[in-house]
Parts: sequence; structure tokens; C-alpha cells
Amino acid sequence: MKNNLVFLISRFLLKPVLLYTIICYPHKLSAQINSTAYPRIAGHVGIVHPLISFSSTGTHSNFKESYTVGMPLGINIWESSKIGFSLEIVPSVRAENGSSRVSNTLIHPGILFALGKGLTFAGRAAFETSGRYGFTPVLNKVLVKKKHHSYFAAIPLPVRFGNSLPISSTIAFQFGIGF
Repeated sequence: MKNNLVFLISRFLLKPVLLYTIICYPHKLSAQINSTAYPRIAGHVGIVHPLISFSSTGTHSNFKESYTVGMPLGINIWESSKIGFSLEIVPSVRAENGSSRVSNTLIHPGILFALGKGLTFAGRAAFETSGRYGFTPVLNKVLVKKKHHSYFAAIPLPVRFGNSLPISSTIAFQFGIGF
């Protein structure tokens, strides 16, 4: 009876488990080694150029009477390959009439949604030291992907309220390096 039990276990239980382990385990191990572990932390730095702004007071071009440039630096925490959290800090420098100064700092938290093919949508809240607040939808595209960094371009569309100014919306262009 004992020999029959050992025979049954080895034939119907042990051999299939052993066969499964030999065939499937190396593939699973390889997939675990090559896959990205989450949560994953990434960062970015760049330059953002507001191009044109619209409000009830009219249309204003960035390059006409003054020039403003922002220098975003951010940290992204990806929960999975599809969704993450981002915090961006953007000091802005304004040049006009022969002088320049840091005119504003933007605190820009948001949610990231990977859309595939190097595209990411960021929905960001916006809090400016100038007293303005609002939101910024951003469409980001990786242009060149290297092993440890990538080059990207983005189109931010800031909408701002507050500080006794009319509601404004802007079209901007951003490029930078993600790592």
C-alpha cells in the first residue's frame, strides 16, 4: 500500500510539478529580472517658454515687451507603468527694460498617466508665489530614450485664477531631460 502511494504521488503530483518548474520557472525568473520594480522614482529638469497668454484684457506674447522663462525641476513617483504622482517646482525669470529678476515660483503637484508610445498626460494643480492658482494639463512626449535618461518635449496649457486678476490661459512649450 505504501509503495502504491509513493508511486501515485511521484507519477501524478511530483512529475508535473517538476516538469512545470523546469519549463516555466526560468521564464518567470527572467521576467522578474528584466521588469521594472514599482514604485519607481524618476526626475526631470528642463526649460519652459510661455508662448502666448489669453485673458479678458487681451492677448499677450511672451517675446513682445518682456521675456519670461521657467526652469522646471521635478520628481515623479510611478506607482505602476501606467500611473504616478509628480511634484514640480518651477522658478521663473522675467527680463524686461534691460533687467531681469526671479518673478515667480510655481509649485506644481499632479497625477501622471502613461498613454503609451512615449506619451504621458500630467494633470497638475498650480500654486504660484505671485498669488495666482489654477491647473495645468500637460501632454509630454519622449523624443529620444537612452539607457539612463531621455529627452522630452511637452505642451503645458496653464489656466490661472486669483490675485484680483482676470482668468488667464497660456500655451507654452517645454523641453528637458528625464532621468
